[in-house]
Amino acid sequence: MHGLINKSFEGFLRGTYGQNLWYEVMDELDLGFVNFESMFHYDDAIIQAVIDLSAEKLAKPRDVLLEDFGTFLVADPRSERVRRLLRFGGVDYADFLQSLDDLHGRVRLAMPDLDFPKFTLQEGGNDDFSLACIGEQLGFGFVMLGVLRALADDYGALAFLEHLGRSGNCETLSIRLLDTGFSEGRGFSLAQKAG
Repeated sequence: MHGLINKSFEGFLRGTYGQNLWYEVMDELDLGFVNFESMFHYDDAIIQAVIDLSAEKLAKPRDVLLEDFGTFLVADPRSERVRRLLRFGGVDYADFLQSLDDLHGRVRLAMPDLDFPKFTLQEGGNDDFSLACIGEQLGFGFVMLGVLRALADDYGALAFLEHLGRSGNCETLSIRLLDTGFSEGRGFSLAQKAG
């Protein structure tokens, strides 16, 4: 797995649950290092072990921890770059959902060596959607569930989202868009703030 994802998860754990938890997890796993490096590549089993042990120590289901990580990627000010990349997908939540098919390509433009899942959105009518998250990484659908929930809030939309399970390398999410103008949402401008 690309170190950028691992480093982001590290930042999430440290920022949300504190340094002590991070050092406890890394000490117990005894990986030979304490911090991930953003530009390195790591064996996939390493981040899976970090996730599993963190969830155990927090007495939190693994899937919930991954969903919280997805929320962090959009809602936390330290992850503004991720939020910006995603918000370029559309002027409202419905537009954003339609842009998910292109997200893999946009991520690859920014980070060509990042193994990022592909997404396929299908409309079911009445503002119901099904999103297929296709990739080798176990649990990425739960991360995406957190991302989608946080972005619904970010856009001011009301949506009901549900993880429907995994089959092979595909996790499926259900999205029901209830109200695109439910609240004001967070401000967003294409021009990045200076400084």
